[in-house]
Amino acid sequence: MEKYLEKFQELIVTYAPKAIMAIIIYIVGSYIISLLLRATKKVMIKREVDVTLQKFLINLLNWTLKILLIITVIAKLGVETTSFAAILASAGLAVGLALQGSLGNFAGGVLIMLFKPFKVGDLIQAQGETGVVKEIEIFTTKLTGLSNREIIIPNGSLSNGNIINFSSEGTRRVDLVFGVSYDADIKQTKEVLMNVLTSHPKVLKDPAPTVNVLELADSSVNFAVRPWCKTEDYWGVYFDVTENTKLALDKAGIEIPYPHSVEIQKEG
Repeated sequence: MEKYLEKFQELIVTYAPKAIMAIIIYIVGSYIISLLLRATKKVMIKREVDVTLQKFLINLLNWTLKILLIITVIAKLGVETTSFAAILASAGLAVGLALQGSLGNFAGGVLIMLFKPFKVGDLIQAQGETGVVKEIEIFTTKLTGLSNREIIIPNGSLSNGNIINFSSEGTRRVDLVFGVSYDADIKQTKEVLMNVLTSHPKVLKDPAPTVNVLELADSSVNFAVRPWCKTEDYWGVYFDVTENTKLALDKAGIEIPYPHSVEIQKEG
């Protein structure tokens, strides 16, 4: 028993200073990393670096510095960095296979930063989701959905898939279709619909809105109504024009037909 106690005391004497120093290094290192991150962010803000690039670089720098800090702490505990590097190298293949998805997502994040198909604040549609870009991280991109949901999409699939950016041009066309009765006068109907568009304060004059006969349907003459607006005004214009069109057509005495069903009874 005394032999084991002596061994334990020797271990404490040998490794306690290293453990204490490793803890101190970790605490001080973490504090320095936080200072460096804040300083880097201030410099990027001062130099007006793109917000999207700011967040990505801060995340990348944070991960890199923390990995270096952990390696330093392990080295201080007595593990030789050369041995540690050899262990990492031998485990590299297994780790690479296990982290294929993560590495692909990292590469996807780099591609997004290089080619910039979108930036923070843009409204995009990708991977079956639609939302405003909230943050582009190393492995994932966060969107705020139209119903205020947080949507997280892996960068790998995002960079390899189709992306629709509604914000890049600054304007959007609102595509609406309204049907009226065959008895309605086409010229009058077009005038009523155009007045609805030109009287709306958020419908742009350039590009000019258009109203055209789209098709002669089974029970209605359908008109394609196409106003343009700023991207952020899209839904306001969509709902306003829909409501105002109904009111304007009613006021002009132009009928909006609705589906009719005919019941046929066979006498026995």
